Amino acid sequence: MGKQQSYDYIVIGAGSAGAIVASRLSEDSNCSVLLVEYGGGDGSVFVRMPSALGIPMNTKKYNWGFESAPEPYLDNRRMNCPRGKVMGGSSSINGMVYVRGHALDFDEWESLGATGWNYQNCLPYFNKLENHQCVTSEYTGSEGPVAISGGNNMRNPLYRAFIDAGVESGYSETENYNGYRQEGFGQKFMNVDRGIRASSSYAYLKDTKKRPNLTILKRALVTKITFDNKTATGIEYRLRGQIQNVSARREVILCAGSIGSPHLLQVSGVGPKDKLVEAGINVVHDLPGVGENLQDHLEFNFQYRCKQPITLNSELGLFKKALIGAQWLLFKTGLGRTNHFESCAFIRSKAGIKWPDIQYHFLPGAISYDGTVAFTGHGFQVHAGHNKPSSRGYVRALSGDISQHPEILFNYLATEDDREGFRNCVHLTREIMRQPAMDEFRGEVIQPTNDIQSDEQIDAFIRQSVDSAYHPSCTCKMGTDAMAVVDPQLRVQGLNNIRVIDSSIFPTIPNGNLNAPTMMVAERGADLIKGNTTSPASSVDVYIDEHWQERQKEGVAVRVS
Repeated sequence: MGKQQSYDYIVIGAGSAGAIVASRLSEDSNCSVLLVEYGGGDGSVFVRMPSALGIPMNTKKYNWGFESAPEPYLDNRRMNCPRGKVMGGSSSINGMVYVRGHALDFDEWESLGATGWNYQNCLPYFNKLENHQCVTSEYTGSEGPVAISGGNNMRNPLYRAFIDAGVESGYSETENYNGYRQEGFGQKFMNVDRGIRASSSYAYLKDTKKRPNLTILKRALVTKITFDNKTATGIEYRLRGQIQNVSARREVILCAGSIGSPHLLQVSGVGPKDKLVEAGINVVHDLPGVGENLQDHLEFNFQYRCKQPITLNSELGLFKKALIGAQWLLFKTGLGRTNHFESCAFIRSKAGIKWPDIQYHFLPGAISYDGTVAFTGHGFQVHAGHNKPSSRGYVRALSGDISQHPEILFNYLATEDDREGFRNCVHLTREIMRQPAMDEFRGEVIQPTNDIQSDEQIDAFIRQSVDSAYHPSCTCKMGTDAMAVVDPQLRVQGLNNIRVIDSSIFPTIPNGNLNAPTMMVAERGADLIKGNTTSPASSVDVYIDEHWQERQKEGVAVRVS
């Protein structure tokens, strides 16, 4: 880093948000930006190759390795919570699925106090970041840095069969779930650029990291944010065993994610006073919402044996993997260029729901995230999840040492609404998978077996089978109420010269994967810092079932075409 000990802006975390914020701020050559990341570079084949996604996600070098406390409504299971510890953060270890969320998710944010964060205001920033290679419309961007592609564009016939089964069940097909109509079955898109993972660091920093006013400091662990009374002045960090300090002339910008950002605020003395005192941390600012309101998506796999030898299960041997890797290395083609989630769906769990709250990812293989299988032969699976949970958890520092992982409790399935949502997932998915489009492929069910029928049996299966979809969020929520952590300008309430810009500021979790809305927040957050204003999108139509209120009386799982 040389001798420079002060910068205009210090950005903590080079992940999905931080890489974008640092890149956008450094567009102004008159300001200096320090980007601090605890992980190392993202140039590994296993990070860059889309189909190798299970490797960095399960490697200590790239993953913080967080784990929840025993979850009381999941038979006290401890749940894995991987977070990226590498340039690009979680966008360098995630599944690369590109989902914005439903338009009404953002209108919901505004209704909860996030003034100005409705869909019309967010849409220009989605478009700004996108370079969509499959769809051209007023709902998508085409000149941004983040490539959005279709992988191998559903070459395996199982992808199309899943969509057709949805249509046969009475749902609609949608051309672009990020556009006019999220609801329905269709092709899934991914952050992949000509066969390479398009993480935020790849998209935003590969061409800008050499700017003279942008300094990137890797393998440096930020141990605390420093304050002068209520004003953030800089950071303390540890590099090669030495503690060093650096000051921010304008702002400290926290982009460490929904676990890291509240944890760093707390060890720096910002958070709920009683919890900080209990952890032995000196209180700088009593802010009760820091670390609260934790939300995440759960999912489980419907798995079937496949009658035809066309699935990914035949590609898991070392020789086949080597061939896939060689083709990708030489040409960026073949099975190595996709995350294999190429078709999907968004539906509603029951009557009276205004917008979809169930998400499906279809995979033409019966495989766990680490690439293992529990049976021989061919299979396929659909990942199903209830995406608008009412359960809430927390992230709490246990001491003033940032190296000690915080206590994380999601409280998954704490509410009857959430448990009902997953029961409906089971019932609706069974109906979809029974359709004629699947007949030539669908063999024996692997899980959940057909004898799991009653609410009690389904609940027990779900408790043992669900896993995190790896979407922790909402722990530094934006708003104006007593539990809000940042205001709609993303400034930390009651403090000066400090903002949080990442998925922790979501008031509620969107219906979809979180990398896209996190990048949107980063694009908009950078503009807020620079004082730029982008006009809201001209009014665009969004599909809402006009009869949703009439169906509230039914209150059961329902098909909506």
